[in-house]
Amino acid sequence: MAAGLPSNPLKKIQLVRPAHVWYKHKDIEAAKRFAADFGFYETETIGKTTFFRGYGTEPFVLALEASEKPEFGGAAFVVESEEDLVYAHQSLPKECRATEVHELKDVPGGGKRVTFYDPVDGFPFHLVHGQTEVERRDPGFPVLKFNYPNEKNREPNKFQRFEKRPAPVHKLGHFGMCVTNFAKCYEFYSTYFNFHPSEVRILRMKRFLAERLTNSFQLVHNDEGVDVTVFFRLDRGKEFVDHHCFFFFEGPKMHVHHSSFETHDFDAQVLGHDWLRHQGYTNCWGVGRHVMGSQIFDYWFDPSNFILEHYVDGDLLDMNEPTHHNKAAPDNLHVWGPEVPPTFLQ
Repeated sequence: MAAGLPSNPLKKIQLVRPAHVWYKHKDIEAAKRFAADFGFYETETIGKTTFFRGYGTEPFVLALEASEKPEFGGAAFVVESEEDLVYAHQSLPKECRATEVHELKDVPGGGKRVTFYDPVDGFPFHLVHGQTEVERRDPGFPVLKFNYPNEKNREPNKFQRFEKRPAPVHKLGHFGMCVTNFAKCYEFYSTYFNFHPSEVRILRMKRFLAERLTNSFQLVHNDEGVDVTVFFRLDRGKEFVDHHCFFFFEGPKMHVHHSSFETHDFDAQVLGHDWLRHQGYTNCWGVGRHVMGSQIFDYWFDPSNFILEHYVDGDLLDMNEPTHHNKAAPDNLHVWGPEVPPTFLQ
């Protein structure tokens, strides 16, 4: 059955935007070097955690914590009001183990937070409010004028010149999870939060069951409608929001799939791609152009084998755009770029 909007009239916790993600690493120094080479700006280290910002106004977008083993520490979303934090603590199901509203004392920007745990697979999810924004940084991007066959925008004797460097991160755009029960997760997140499905991907029942039995997972479309992937945007009414800020798909074992960070433009992205390649890091997939969301993507493995993405040129939607249902197949993940590697479909 295709996923629909829940009939539950429960008041929803109002999310505004993604704020940051938290990762734990055994080799914290290697993780910090990767973060700098990926294009984050280190801000400060507090205890075992080092915080990184983008050139936007969030006080931090990435937290790297020294730990005995690599682990995903959850993503955070800004909520509309402190009342949303109180309501989250009071209204989320008991299995979410939602904390009380508490002060963020040891992170840049301060503010208040509620942490809960996904009711299906138990990964942490954070809600924050009242963090102090920081001044936007100037990454020094060149002002570009492009020459086309019949439209020449750059003046004669003017040049396009670029600096070899990491691709500066602007903001956290989205993150994605592999979950073990798609239907329960869909019902939970679309009932309690203002998540709205931009795209839903479908697998055929026979193949879906076969993949479960063989403990494997591939994005392959068949005929009967079994929903296995959703790309959620935020319902902000007439406000334009990113095509998706949270996605998940069903697989045999829960894990974070990737976190995605926006950079400036295609040149910055490919310069960042070359920078990471020259530093000896392992590319997961890219550079290419997605179908759903339209963004140009570039995925990389960090030293703990987590996947981080640079993206540019993503779609913006408001609530006038309906939900789209699509085949779950590798050939409609991208328009151009390298073929989808097996390491991405995990």
